[in-house]
Amino acid sequence: MVNKRLLLLWTGATLLIAGFSALGHWQLQRGVQKQHMLERAADALRERRALSFSTAELRDPRGYDWVVGHARVQASPVLLLDNQRHGEQVGVRVLGIVHPREGQPLLADFGWLPVPADRHMPTPRLPVGELELAGLLAPPPGAGLAIGPSMTTPSAPVDGVSTRVLLRVDLPYLTRETGLRLSPRVLRLDPALPLGYARDLEVLPNTLPPERHRGYALQWFGLAFATLCTALFMQFRRPTE
Repeated sequence: MVNKRLLLLWTGATLLIAGFSALGHWQLQRGVQKQHMLERAADALRERRALSFSTAELRDPRGYDWVVGHARVQASPVLLLDNQRHGEQVGVRVLGIVHPREGQPLLADFGWLPVPADRHMPTPRLPVGELELAGLLAPPPGAGLAIGPSMTTPSAPVDGVSTRVLLRVDLPYLTRETGLRLSPRVLRLDPALPLGYARDLEVLPNTLPPERHRGYALQWFGLAFATLCTALFMQFRRPTE
């Protein structure tokens, strides 16, 4: 009977310790990945070595590059990436499709707009025609758990411009919807450009910084250690009458 209890005790404890340790390791890995992202972005922003769009296409699609060049802005559709924070406010990021003179089309971030409490979406307009653009080419924002469709049905066009709300940036889906082979990176437009809306070049918006991942990892490892201590206590405690 005692051996059976010990077997059940240590089977459960081992499973919990393994689970907590795996979660702690995953949080550590996420922290390392995000720290690496921040360092690569900081290097690109510090150097600001201006590349053309076509040259940047040949580089690492997971990296960060500063690009400068002429591109035509496609007026429609206007894409609103939902649930985006700007300071303490929540709103949407205004995304549009741009066509560089040389290179494949890509999404560009034209800035952030607030969304009121009644969730009535804004109807922004993009600058039209060909412009000289500059900014940081970066991987698209993390999608989190991909549950359900990534984009709502199009609204009724206003002056020929349709607006669609994105729940996440799903480039393969957008490629199918638009019929365009979109670049794997998004252009974060230079905040100094006199166009668009409130912008910044924050690399990890709406997501946890590396130190938060390390803190969560410590908590998971702490739970694993507490489980081990509890199992040892249960094994060696003196039985009561």
